[in-house]
Amino acid sequence: MPIRLSRPSRPSRRTVARRLVPAAVVVALVAGLIAWAVAPAPRSYTATEAMLTVLSGPSGDEPVTLDTTFYLPKSASAQHPVPAILLAHGFGGTKASVAEDAGDFADRGYAVLTYTARGMGRSGGLIHLNSPDYEIRDAQRLLDWLAARPEVQRDGAGDPRVGVVGGSYGGALALMLAGADPRVDAIVPMITWHDLADAFLPESTGSGAANGVFKRQWAGFFFGRAAAVSLPGSDEAAEDAVDAGPGDARRSEGADDPGRAEGGPRVDPGSSTVDTLGEASCGPFAVEICAAYLDVATHGRASPETIAVLRRSSPAPTLSRIRAPTLLIQGQADSLFPLADAEANYRAIAATGTPVRMDWFAGGHDGGDGPRRDQDRVRYLTIRWLDYYVKRTGEDPGTGFTYSRISGFDAESRRVTTTAFRADTVPGSPGAGGPATVHLDGSPQFVFNPPGGNPAAISTLPGAGAGTLATALGRSALEIPGQHAAFESAPLAANTDVVGAPTVRLRAASPTGEAVLFVKLYDVDPDGGASLPFGLAAPVRLTGLPPSIEDAEPVTVTLPAIVYRFEQGHRLRLVVATADQAYAGPNDPAVYTVALVDGASGQVQLPTLVGEPITDPDVIWRYLLAGLVAAVVLGLLTTLVVARLRRRRRTVEVVAGEVTLPDGSTRELADVPLVVRGLRKEYGDFVAVESVDFTVHRGQVVGLLGPNGAGKTTSLRVLMGMTRPSRGEILVFGHPLRPGADVLRRVGALVEGPGFLPHLSGVDNLRLYWRSTGRPWAEAHFEEALEIAGLGTAVHRKVKTYSHGMKQRLAIAQAMLGLPELLVLDEPTDGLDPPQIAEMRRVLRTYATNGRAVLVSSHLLAEVEQTCTHVVVMHKGTVVANGPVEDVVGDSPVARIDVSDVEKARGVLSRLPGVREVADDHPEARPPEPGGQAGLLVDLNGTPRTEVVAALVRAGVGVDRVVPRRRLEDAFLALVGGDTRASGER
Repeated sequence: MPIRLSRPSRPSRRTVARRLVPAAVVVALVAGLIAWAVAPAPRSYTATEAMLTVLSGPSGDEPVTLDTTFYLPKSASAQHPVPAILLAHGFGGTKASVAEDAGDFADRGYAVLTYTARGMGRSGGLIHLNSPDYEIRDAQRLLDWLAARPEVQRDGAGDPRVGVVGGSYGGALALMLAGADPRVDAIVPMITWHDLADAFLPESTGSGAANGVFKRQWAGFFFGRAAAVSLPGSDEAAEDAVDAGPGDARRSEGADDPGRAEGGPRVDPGSSTVDTLGEASCGPFAVEICAAYLDVATHGRASPETIAVLRRSSPAPTLSRIRAPTLLIQGQADSLFPLADAEANYRAIAATGTPVRMDWFAGGHDGGDGPRRDQDRVRYLTIRWLDYYVKRTGEDPGTGFTYSRISGFDAESRRVTTTAFRADTVPGSPGAGGPATVHLDGSPQFVFNPPGGNPAAISTLPGAGAGTLATALGRSALEIPGQHAAFESAPLAANTDVVGAPTVRLRAASPTGEAVLFVKLYDVDPDGGASLPFGLAAPVRLTGLPPSIEDAEPVTVTLPAIVYRFEQGHRLRLVVATADQAYAGPNDPAVYTVALVDGASGQVQLPTLVGEPITDPDVIWRYLLAGLVAAVVLGLLTTLVVARLRRRRRTVEVVAGEVTLPDGSTRELADVPLVVRGLRKEYGDFVAVESVDFTVHRGQVVGLLGPNGAGKTTSLRVLMGMTRPSRGEILVFGHPLRPGADVLRRVGALVEGPGFLPHLSGVDNLRLYWRSTGRPWAEAHFEEALEIAGLGTAVHRKVKTYSHGMKQRLAIAQAMLGLPELLVLDEPTDGLDPPQIAEMRRVLRTYATNGRAVLVSSHLLAEVEQTCTHVVVMHKGTVVANGPVEDVVGDSPVARIDVSDVEKARGVLSRLPGVREVADDHPEARPPEPGGQAGLLVDLNGTPRTEVVAALVRAGVGVDRVVPRRRLEDAFLALVGGDTRASGER
């Protein structure tokens, strides 16, 4: 315990004043800072909504009304103009989709104009998919409007100082607007496309969109949703018409002919059902866009006219004209616009000499905004880019390439974490490093294309569940037996970091002369669990194929670009499937043959890139707060240093046997599994745990006991980092327990019941859990944990078939993975039958050997008494007893008497005055040996033991020993005063 040696002294009033004044100043500063931080900050800008009518169309004379909001910093004026940002939203969104970002930019001193694109929300017009004559010309007129605002900085007459930012649909607009209008000073396009024809009709051998495979689910998600909203009589359509009002430009376009929308087919009251249905199916889309979609959706192939329409709505033709510095941000979890789109945009812009930078983050149309660390990094890059090129402040952000890789899980936020890297060149460029070659094995295989493409494999789920971790990591992939070929590598000898697009050479044969295939590269762990990185597949349409595989020519397939680590010991599995639910394929059934290039062997080329790790920056808005905190901390440290120097003259503090290191660990407790000191947990006014102190040493099985509401589960939740303590500390092997602490590798736990995926087997659940820890498979000690838990062959059955007791044993096996030195179990015998409970006793006593320790919470006192070496008894949030079981049990009026003749002894004892009860005692822990002494439990009720022994001896009964016998239950009830009622969940 701490020992404080002090020289007796009484401080003078002057000394007290000298101490209190600086302390009061520091407290006031901290209190003011906290009040400033938590108080809602007043907006530093005004937001003005307006319906702006601009002239657009091929001739620039067609009016369209756009729903806008203008965010203007309060500091801006004609005398102090500010630069501007045109902020565009994604497809199907509105200006409200980007309102939060607009406010952030306005807080940083930018005038921001947001608007709802034509054909969406309350804006007029029809959707032309970023046509140069419509959406791009609309944006140019908005630049004119910004140039006319006196509060917006100008570089010349009619030339506003402006950056353009947008994602997906808005990202393509940013690129195309910069290519069409030299007034744009900088752009930040995100997760957008290069060529819309190639995006919706990809073909991974390079034969182009004319031979592409239609991405039907993504296309249907956009077009079908928009068309449904516009069907006659739909509530959404009626509501939209009311909101638009009489000035809606959608009504004014083509007003000379009331039966004709802009560019759309004429619809008369007497038109046929087919014409009406065609008009309805177009919804808010212009007729050429609608016709293009119906063409490819109906036939699965695109006509030259459809390809021309899609390419007209693409940045690709305009990239050579871009002079605005460009920051390209693209998502790795994106099956709609994959990384290759950003790479193509990068190369085209870089060829002009325009400053361009590219970043790949772990999100996208499938992965959402990505991990928090990536969101902060992308925001930081965006602000730096705009500040330098639009505001003309700050340091040059530079060019080149940055990217992130998923590196694990953050224990604090329970989210995926990433590590960021920078490189001077992009993947596939000279200087990027040579590819890693991995050899594949597998004989030629027959694969079946089902009629109508059904059933189909699932690579990812376009448009559904965006942002889920399973989607990002490719855990939702599913292959159909008989419809795919698989070729595998040997286990990798070292970690392989892939940055870019892998390639592989294949051969295929088809009796029809044609085949549509989907090529995927899986990561297979040592237990056979397969993951498809980001759920990405490479669609391939091969024509002119021979019927025999021997006559097939090799083709090179470029797989989707990824940033991914294939770990040492894992294998690569190349899968070639015939159907995928996200794409359209041939309707006719057929059997194809797929083979590697050289018979039963082949190779896959994995692009590598040497990147330099970079520190992920925090959110920009935190910088000011960090500066203020630093100033306060500096003052506080100065005060503490002065106070400590003074105190050292009078006081020496010695903590017996403990030296606390800078990281908070305690060297002298490095070999003690668990120390809990002064633990307290409050929930508002409710005190769940008031004061808990106990220690768990190696070789001990410690039982945590208490009635309902005593605070046992809350203590365990704090212990495992599931909630934070209000006060006190927990040391695990001398290290303070914090979320994500490395010492947690040495702890296994089962708290608040088991939870498993029911469709997987027990062994697959355990393997999935261990993979999530990010630790090497060799550290799992998988077979040893299974043997200790004793699940037998049941571990290979699906968990949905398990009883509650089996799930409990599986959860204990999971906790034992890695053979942690400290095992923490909450009610481990819950749901077990008597034989299983007896086996659990053996498991726990066995586990606590070899220097390990076990902490177990239970309400089964008899089990704790027979299993545990030590107990900690809690009542109403405090520890009321702590020590070895025999010490806690203490003396007892009940004695165990081992006798030679049980029946004769029972008769003698029952006749003795004062003896109240006689019962057999054959605890499982000490069964009588054959021919040995048997025991009786005798409630002496105050009768001296000598009298009892004398009576037995006089009757001819041999007495081997007499020992006090008190049950743990007796001691427990005495400690809690008989109060076993629940006092609330603690």
